[in-house]
Formats: sequence, structure tokens, C-alpha cells
Amino acid sequence: SQNHAAMFVEAYKVSTLNVQLCYYRGMGDFTALPWTRSADDIKHALLSVRCLAGQTQIGKVLTHALRETRTSKVNALVFVGDCVEENPDSLGALAGQLGILNLPLFVFQEGKNPKVGSIFSQLATLSGGAHCQFDQGSAKQLGQLLAAVAVYAAGGKPALENHLLSKDSSVRRLLQQLK
Repeated sequence: SQNHAAMFVEAYKVSTLNVQLCYYRGMGDFTALPWTRSADDIKHALLSVRCLAGQTQIGKVLTHALRETRTSKVNALVFVGDCVEENPDSLGALAGQLGILNLPLFVFQEGKNPKVGSIFSQLATLSGGAHCQFDQGSAKQLGQLLAAVAVYAAGGKPALENHLLSKDSSVRRLLQQLK
């Protein structure tokens, strides 16, 4: 979507990292694109994704991240979503494995559903990451959060604490959750 593409442009203004875009849609369609340093590649890929009705596949995202970090260290996992239709205990077990491998999950929740927020918060906590809610259509806020994760992935919590982004209220809430 246009909003998600905009958030990657915001993030690349702060830090250039290797990024792998993964998405799911429909019934069982999960795609992991090649790793890239190009904001244009990510933007183009995001703009070409078309939504299809189907259930969430968060477990596939977490399992893929576990496989990737066992191959080559991954510093952060960002998940943007608005609902959970899978077993929270199964997802929690995967998030716990992320935590064991020091791969924090940053969950950015679209909307304010409290049940979804509770599950997303638990997943983030189990992995050593953070959970933040944002309003639909707030590409700038989501871009700030993603940029904060980029700074964190490049230099850890101290780098984020010392960055200008740390003055943003949503980034401060994210920082408070990190160990």
C-alpha cells in the first residue's frame, strides 16, 4: 500500500539496512522477497502487493524469521497488522524462540482492538521487542516507528536513546518497552 511504502522511505532517511519484505494474503499465500538495501525495491514491491481475503499467517512470518536468523543474524523483526486469527499460545511459543535468539519483534498494530493489542503486546514482550498502536492512515507515525527500529537494528538501544527520533512520543513508548 502507499502508506507502507511511505514508511519505508521515512526509515531509509535514517539508516540503510538490509531489509526483507514478507507478506501473506489469501489462503496460505506467503511470500518472502530477497534481502535488499534499496528503498526503491521495497517501495516498488509494496506498491505491487494486492490484498486478498483470508486468515492471518503470523506464525509463518515468525517461523520464517527464526529460519533466517539461524542462517544469518537478523537484528529486528517488524510486523504490521490489525488482527490475530491464530492460536495465541502457538504464536507465543514462536515469539519466545525469537527472544532466545535475541531477535526482537516490533509489532505495530493498526487500530485499537484491545484483544488484538493484548496478544501483540505479549508476543513483543516474549521476544524482547515492543508493541505500538498507530492510527489508520498515519504513514508519518508508522514511518517514525520504523525509522526507530532501523536505528535500533543498526546500533541497539543506546543508539536509539541518543537519536533525535527518541524525542517522538511514540518512539519514547517503544523505548520504554525495550530491555
